[in-house]
Amino acid sequence: MWQQFIKDYFSFSKKERTGIFILLAIILSGLLIPFLYPLFSHSAQKDNTELEKQLKNLKVRPTDSSANKHFVNYKTEPNTSYTKSELFYFDPNTASEADWMRFGLTNKTTHTILNYISKGGHFYKPEDLRKIWGLPKKDADRLIPYIRIVSSSQATNRQATNLPTGQAGDKPQTNYTPYKKAEIKPIDINLADSIALVALPGIGPSYSKRIINFRNKLGGFYSVQQVAETFGLPDSTFQFIRTKLYISDSLSVKKINVNTATLEELKAHPYIRYYIANAILQYRNQHGNFSSMQDLKKIMLITDEVYNKISHYLSL
Repeated sequence: MWQQFIKDYFSFSKKERTGIFILLAIILSGLLIPFLYPLFSHSAQKDNTELEKQLKNLKVRPTDSSANKHFVNYKTEPNTSYTKSELFYFDPNTASEADWMRFGLTNKTTHTILNYISKGGHFYKPEDLRKIWGLPKKDADRLIPYIRIVSSSQATNRQATNLPTGQAGDKPQTNYTPYKKAEIKPIDINLADSIALVALPGIGPSYSKRIINFRNKLGGFYSVQQVAETFGLPDSTFQFIRTKLYISDSLSVKKINVNTATLEELKAHPYIRYYIANAILQYRNQHGNFSSMQDLKKIMLITDEVYNKISHYLSL
């Protein structure tokens, strides 16, 4: 029985045997091709001797013409279409695309500068040019001496007298109107709106909204230090702005009457929440109304630390 089974299982027809031989031939050919290919391919080695000789003979001829004394030679690099740059007096806030290209800057760097200005960016002093991303240090070093920041009044006078600008050969100008940062006045943290908060360094619209929401849920701040508890506000940012914050009247915070408040009113406060709110109501139901704020300390969940925080927002 087993012999018949084995015989039937391993017996092949003529077509099947032919297919097996063809398959084996294909597999064998695939294995041998990598070894036989070098025997049939003969790539002629190129003679680069003449080309190398010509490259060695190439020389850059310097120019001594006085007309070109304000030009600096540069090797052509990728993404550039210039071979030399021109230096002249200019205002980076009003320079055109053609002016920047005359300095020998790449198209990418030129567009970066123009995009910065179009989005409200401004150069207040020549050294601000170094802040442009992608501008090589060597280019900034050679352009800064030729920068003069022109104020709006100076620009008007220049236009009125039709004085030319951007002429090759202009001498570098070093006098400019220095930029003075606007002084940030201290703000009352309980009265400040989002505009006043955004004016603080490091506080954007998101942090401004969070501070106001936290203040509204508390019922007001009784201490400037509470601002540091705002969700997501970095401590470094708070330490930087704390000297610009003050509270004119810490008694103006909104208070909750512990003898009449409901569970929902108490647990909505960030310092109380559900467990303390429920404990206050349970104590009130068992012992009656609170006769003094010190009675809150009789509740086990209210430690001295918790009491010092919530007592500013509770009343009888």
